[in-house]
Amino acid sequence: MEFKFDPRERRLRIRTLIPAGREPRVFAPDELFQFGIEEEYFLADSETFEAPAETPDELFQAADCRTTGRIGREFLQAQIEVATEPHASLDDARAELLRLRHSAAAAAAEFGLSILACGTHPLAQWRHSVQTPKDRYAQIMDDLQMVGHRDMLCGAHIHVEFAEPARRVEVMTRMLPYVPLFIALSASSPFWQGRMTGLKGYRLAAYDELPRTGLPELFRSEADYDAYVAAMVRSAAMPDASHLWWAIRPSLKYPTLELRAPDCCTRLDDTIAIAALYRVLAAFLYLHPEHNAEIDVVDRAIAVENKWRAQRYGIQGTFVTRSGAITVADLLGRVLELTAAEAEALACREHLEQCRAIVVEGTSADAQLRVFTENQRDGAKIALHKVTRWIRDATLLA
Repeated sequence: MEFKFDPRERRLRIRTLIPAGREPRVFAPDELFQFGIEEEYFLADSETFEAPAETPDELFQAADCRTTGRIGREFLQAQIEVATEPHASLDDARAELLRLRHSAAAAAAEFGLSILACGTHPLAQWRHSVQTPKDRYAQIMDDLQMVGHRDMLCGAHIHVEFAEPARRVEVMTRMLPYVPLFIALSASSPFWQGRMTGLKGYRLAAYDELPRTGLPELFRSEADYDAYVAAMVRSAAMPDASHLWWAIRPSLKYPTLELRAPDCCTRLDDTIAIAALYRVLAAFLYLHPEHNAEIDVVDRAIAVENKWRAQRYGIQGTFVTRSGAITVADLLGRVLELTAAEAEALACREHLEQCRAIVVEGTSADAQLRVFTENQRDGAKIALHKVTRWIRDATLLA
């Protein structure tokens, strides 16, 4: 394929190279790198903010009536998930995600519940968790045992569609050094089991108890990836590739590369900004196969360390590079400079500025910790209730 950015038309063109004498297909701008967003929220009692152990089917039926299949159950009954349509416009995606948040909140309110967009629920106790009654979830819980009950965690999954799905694996591998940046920007899980964890993003620390999580190995090609999946399925280690729960993976259901590392962002604009950043970076790596082509075990080991640093310190931390430490702000600046053409072509520049704002103003984790500190003199329990109330209110802000 041939890739071209025309600054006069301010758009990307992808031409499929075909034999002479036949017209090449030109993908229209609105067909390029479409994306979708899935968010998981906690359900909480509207008065006490405690997470319910069980939730009624009628809640999800009410939500489904409002959204035609865009809202449903998640692994545990104290969770609810929303999923947008595929979008080419970030403004359209934002509008739909806002509608989904409000629809989920309205359905929950009918049963005395609220929704919380965050990576961990400040008050929830995992020992009270109950699995959603679904065959797939029953199979997973049987495999995971107590680790499954501890999965009281909510993330955001961002899908970007590729014109050539076969290239998702090599783009995934070349994306690895940037995954920690998305973790730092999305951090919204500083509390666990009613306690401060000391981490800005505790969610992945708990999530990585599950098998097949963390960063994927250095798969160089789709054939390598397929061989791994085949071995796992043939050996009955997993039913299919949807049981790969890495921080980034090729989707089994869609022709997309799915980023799974981010916490669920409390603020809607943070979600959209991170989606914009992932979209332009995925487009850049797709269009520039030479970038990070020489990634090796040292680079992956550094990315693993930086994943931890993002979880621990959030935007206040630094990342390891071969030439020395770099701040989150500096890495973000480098990525934005690197992807400037793609940001222009995909009309993402305005939304990417919110990524800079996150670095300056703080993540949801920073806001939660600030609310907790301001109210700590009244006792930890009251302070945690204030934190949870802030999450509830911020979740629905337009």
